[in-house]
Amino acid sequence: MNFSLNEDQQAFAELASNFASKSMAPFADEWDKTAHFPVEMFKEAGELGFLGLYTNEEVGGMGLSRLDSSIIFEKLAYGDTSAAAFMTIHNMVAWMIGEFAKPEVAEAWIPDMMTGDKLGSYCLTEPNAGSDAGSLTTKAVKSDDGKHYLLTGQKMFISGAGATDVLVVMARTGEDGAKGISAFVVDAKAEGITYGKNEHKMGWKNQPTAAVHFKDVKVPAKNLLGEEGQGFTFAMKGLDGGRINIATCAVGTAQAALERAVQYVQERSQFGRTLDKFQNVQFKLADMLTELTAARQMVRLAAYHLDTGSPDASSYCAMAKRLATDLSFKVANEALQLHGGYGYLQEYPLERHVRDLRVHQILEGTNEVMRLIVSRKMMDMDTLKRMQ
Repeated sequence: MNFSLNEDQQAFAELASNFASKSMAPFADEWDKTAHFPVEMFKEAGELGFLGLYTNEEVGGMGLSRLDSSIIFEKLAYGDTSAAAFMTIHNMVAWMIGEFAKPEVAEAWIPDMMTGDKLGSYCLTEPNAGSDAGSLTTKAVKSDDGKHYLLTGQKMFISGAGATDVLVVMARTGEDGAKGISAFVVDAKAEGITYGKNEHKMGWKNQPTAAVHFKDVKVPAKNLLGEEGQGFTFAMKGLDGGRINIATCAVGTAQAALERAVQYVQERSQFGRTLDKFQNVQFKLADMLTELTAARQMVRLAAYHLDTGSPDASSYCAMAKRLATDLSFKVANEALQLHGGYGYLQEYPLERHVRDLRVHQILEGTNEVMRLIVSRKMMDMDTLKRMQ
């Protein structure tokens, strides 16, 4: 088994790394402090193809694998966690439209989404339907003439809400449960849509997060993704990739935190010698690198299973998301600890890394739900043996 990156992957990684170091990292602190949504940077990213990494080539995307995409997202997150995470969400929305929308709908949105002229948000979570997404209550009722749906309901914790242009919305068109859910492409500025306040969050401050309210929003029937009742299936397919995306962004941020910590302990002196000369510091750094490497390889293994259509892909994605986000938060927190009191100051990036990473253990399915997904699958002995 070859764990090395091929020439194309190395080139993608270098391109993303250069972009992150020049167009993201120098501005990350200011974006965080001012809650600035960096639309200008997203357009620059679009010029390099970063806004449609795994969107179908047929509709204008790059058509990369999830493994290739994860390598790029990791490098982008090294520059700024929150902005990179939003790019992963935009990528997921673009992929869903490119994959499941009718050709005329995809053609109407995808070109501008690839350039960053139009940005997308993903609308699944509701006030009373977080981890239990199958119980959502937002409704889409088809008109008597069959030409449109009327969309009514509320979504919560929507990244980019109020600042984006297109929404992929999950809504109930049929029976209770997952089988009654459908997915729609919705113009974010359509009549009947209102947005709540921008939530004051612990981290991810440079992207707005708000509730979205729908009241009799007229959605053309052609904007239905696939067929009625397929929405939950599409949502879960999107979330498999989304979990890899969020996990790899966590790894990229943890890498930045680790490198900063290594640099700091080589410069900081206590008791007559630099911190890197103390064995307890050396051991801590060794554990941090070991755990970060394990997280990275788990993410790439999950991406491989998703790319190859493995029947266990969802389990691998859940395991990768759980492991990588937990370990990456731990690494960043340890990096802050090594900085002592300085790590707690906003002058240093460690406190921002810790704040930004905390939500990765919650979104795209909490890590408790990831454990639930894995534990259910492993009760099937055939599955358990297959995953050896």
